[in-house]
Amino acid sequence: MSLSRSRGIRPPVLAVLALCGSASSAIAIASAPGGVQAPSASAAGGSEYGVVTRVAPTSHPVLSALTAPSSAIAGPPPKVMLRLDEKGVGTVYLQVKIISLATHHSVVVATMGWSHTARTLAVAWPADAQLSPGSYEITVSAHDHRGATLLRLAHSSGQATLTVKAPPAPSAPVSPAPLATSEPGVPTPAQTVADGAAFPVAGAHSFGGPENRFGAAREGHVHQGQDVLTAEGTPVLAPMAGTIESTSYQPGGAGYYAVEHTSVGLDFMFAHCEANSFAVGAGQAVTAGQALCKAGQTGDATAPHLHFEMWVGGWQASGGHPIDPLPYLEAWEHG
Repeated sequence: MSLSRSRGIRPPVLAVLALCGSASSAIAIASAPGGVQAPSASAAGGSEYGVVTRVAPTSHPVLSALTAPSSAIAGPPPKVMLRLDEKGVGTVYLQVKIISLATHHSVVVATMGWSHTARTLAVAWPADAQLSPGSYEITVSAHDHRGATLLRLAHSSGQATLTVKAPPAPSAPVSPAPLATSEPGVPTPAQTVADGAAFPVAGAHSFGGPENRFGAAREGHVHQGQDVLTAEGTPVLAPMAGTIESTSYQPGGAGYYAVEHTSVGLDFMFAHCEANSFAVGAGQAVTAGQALCKAGQTGDATAPHLHFEMWVGGWQASGGHPIDPLPYLEAWEHG
């Protein structure tokens, strides 16, 4: 009877031990390497439970165009044009450097600050920047408001090479060809001065520029005289003694003008006189220095001046031709 009871007690004890063993095994498995992953472990490749990872910028500034010469003359940096683009970005911070390839140091820096994208920009070099002969590299750098820097691609690296050359040696001055001062049978400028010739404008004046010279191109013809720029109303004088051949008016050209004939083979024409200013008439004899009219801007003139012509063989006559009056004017001016 006692033996039967003893055998009846063992199964429950074994069951309890089995349960305890199972629990211990489960705890051991949970803590052993390679076991069940704890809930607090981070999942691979992402973030969990409010842990934020930094996301790299998805766009960068791109240099769409960079125009720079391959060579230049020593002195101020050459003109450089560029364009930056970035989708959805209006401005980027821009800086351009010129780096010496000999020293690898920056020699010129243009900090252009926040510059607009999607437009062509000219690099604003410092006003006092100078480049000596040598080899250089032009480098563009930029970043946007998120810190994304210039994306350098094979076809758009943001760099260009520049060779700076010494300026060419100055060429020897060319002596101007001597001016023809006179023609056979016509007095020289010096001779006319000796004979008492007068300058034809009695007031402050100048000879203007190349467009005012004898032979300058005009629409459909060439300039046949020399302009003497002066103030409106300045007296116009006869350079030498002679006879007034005509006084007339040409609205689309000379305006009010007078023509004088001399006995030494020269005829003079005075154009753009002020209206109602003639002091002489056709057929009248005049002396050197006598007033003929006043300087104006009648006809096609755009400013007050005397258009002065000198002719050999008769003004507008068959066989006559104009000559350059400037050598005579300069002689009379200082005579």
